[in-house]
Amino acid sequence: MKYGFYDRLKEGFPSQVIVDATEICNLACVHCPHPEFKKSKHYDGRHLNVELHHKMVCEVKEHGKGMTQYIRYTSNGEPLVHPHIYEMLGDAVANSGVFVTLTTNGTLLKGKAIDRLLEIGLDLVDVSIDALTPETYSKIRVNGDLKITQANVINLIQKARQTSSRTKVVVSFVEQPGNRHEAEGFEMFWKSQGASNVVIRRLHSAAGGVGNIAESLRSQQAGEARRPCLYPWERILLNPRGELAFCPQDWVHGSVIANYATTTIKEAWRGEFYRRLREAHLGNDFAKHSFCGQCPDWKATRWPGEGRSYADMIQDFKSQQS
Repeated sequence: MKYGFYDRLKEGFPSQVIVDATEICNLACVHCPHPEFKKSKHYDGRHLNVELHHKMVCEVKEHGKGMTQYIRYTSNGEPLVHPHIYEMLGDAVANSGVFVTLTTNGTLLKGKAIDRLLEIGLDLVDVSIDALTPETYSKIRVNGDLKITQANVINLIQKARQTSSRTKVVVSFVEQPGNRHEAEGFEMFWKSQGASNVVIRRLHSAAGGVGNIAESLRSQQAGEARRPCLYPWERILLNPRGELAFCPQDWVHGSVIANYATTTIKEAWRGEFYRRLREAHLGNDFAKHSFCGQCPDWKATRWPGEGRSYADMIQDFKSQQS
């Protein structure tokens, strides 16, 4: 297996720019560290600065053409909570020159929100649902109501179709012990509703942030040779604190590279920090990168050619647009 820059992985600029717009989330999902994160010293209810976000958009426009596959709004909070999220999404769609996606839990996708997303011309909305029945949903997506979320997403699909919108609607499902029995039915239901795709995700530990999942994964990997994680060659994250980081699953600020106000994505991507991080992964030596060393999620990342990934789905959608 080849590891390094090849295929969609570009040495000049990251193929994925992840935007973590806010630390706030309105759910408390069982497979997510957010409930504990909210109690920790790392949490302060921050929102990403709009001007700093615009800097990112301009940089992607200048340096990302032909290299950045997409900007993805996702990560540790619910993006639609950000008070200026529609302004930010609109800026990215209008000015970045690349594919733009939003991952949301769907609870805030009310009528006006749907209209605004479709008016903006967002390329893709991915709604994380994780259940087929209200009983399972209430256990996994704590504080949510499946009837509300389901109705929101069906409305989004129908409005996108009625308006001949370019926006693709994807629904996703993190497969885990509490919902595995519903995975097949979930996929069938949402395909019947007209979803552009249904993504069944593999369970991960959020970079060790969910202790019981991390322990289970480490146990399964006992004695197995570790391979490099894909992320240092694929993506960079802009977080609500205004920092660049290398891991979108970081809940303890263990992957911070620099303050974005004092550097650029291009400089960071080509800089000494990333070079040493990549060397650590290639050499399986994490003495100076303990955050990566303790993480069991490397196995859940798929390198180009290793099997179908989220990035492959994005590429398919991009091909349909061209």
